[in-house]
Amino acid sequence: MGRVWGLIALLMCFYRANAAAAGFIKCPLSLTKIVSGWAELHCEVVGSPLPEVQWWFIEGHEPNETFTQLFDGARDDRVRVNATYLAHSTSTIHLTDLGLHDTGTYECRASNDPDRNELKKTPKIKWIRSQANVIVIERPNIIAEPFEVFNQTSAVLRCNLTETTLPVQGSHWLLNGKVIESSKSTEPSPFTSLSLDKITTHSGGKYECVFLIDPPVQQAVEVKTPPHVGAYKHSENGDENDKVLLTCVSHGYPLPSDWSWSKTQADGSLAPIVNNTAEKYEIKSTPNKTTLAITDLSIELDKGEYVCIGVSDLGASSDRIQLRVRSRLAAVWPFLGIVVEVIILVTIIFIYEKRRKPDEIQDDDDSGSAPLKSNSDTNHKEKNVRQRNSN
Repeated sequence: MGRVWGLIALLMCFYRANAAAAGFIKCPLSLTKIVSGWAELHCEVVGSPLPEVQWWFIEGHEPNETFTQLFDGARDDRVRVNATYLAHSTSTIHLTDLGLHDTGTYECRASNDPDRNELKKTPKIKWIRSQANVIVIERPNIIAEPFEVFNQTSAVLRCNLTETTLPVQGSHWLLNGKVIESSKSTEPSPFTSLSLDKITTHSGGKYECVFLIDPPVQQAVEVKTPPHVGAYKHSENGDENDKVLLTCVSHGYPLPSDWSWSKTQADGSLAPIVNNTAEKYEIKSTPNKTTLAITDLSIELDKGEYVCIGVSDLGASSDRIQLRVRSRLAAVWPFLGIVVEVIILVTIIFIYEKRRKPDEIQDDDDSGSAPLKSNSDTNHKEKNVRQRNSN
């Protein structure tokens, strides 16, 4: 029996020699956040064996404090807790969709005491604690001037951040969700402005001024322009019995909420095209684009002028596309024309060669048979004449 107690005492000494009390190497930091924002707290603990980490929420003040343990999925699934136990213990709590009621003290608890969760034994200092305050405040107010721009050729957009004590680290502007690089500023000013020297259908859209506080806040200013519809190609060619795709796009803000297609008749009137008519027409539309697919093209029925029309809250715009339908043999005609040209050229060369050869042969015979004339006889006659005259 003495040996058993001796072995137990030896094991206890070995455990105490290798055990190390829990201690924080990273503590959560206090935060100030805005309503509807999010907050994240993090802590890391060392010890042997690895400590267990828990998160608690403290409401009220001593001696009327209340403690509530936070777990993954608490507060209507607005709380996420992630923990890892590798070289040391780490834990992160993530709070989303913050409200004013989330303001309070958050406590990271850690312990590697084997009796830490035993409630019947006399309590000792089993848990170490580190606290951080999360303060949730109302969203700061941003005054935008003007709130909306319509039917103007130029404008100056202004934003003023009010009712906040949070430090401003800079500002910038967004256009349809993309940062306008030239608008970036690191000035700690609660005021920012953006000049639009020339408002076109391409510059219309949703502008937002963004102030860099923690977290950033922004306010939208809409710059509205009438729609501008344009054909992707104003002239399209299709082959008989084949398929063709006509496309129109739109610029401006807001984009068209309704698209339609028509065909110009002989008298100049427009005949509406109904989608999926006898499986011949298929219309597909998005706010910034519309397409008309025409199948089984006919030279007599489908060639002509087509009109795409886009309608938004600020008016309507349209454009026209000329469709030409070619015969299925249209691609063969150029080849046949080349073949005919080659045949004609070969025929002309053959006839020319045929007629030219006899003439060349006759010229060669004449030049070969004709004797060379000499001046010797003439010279003799002149000699004789001269001799007679001398006698």
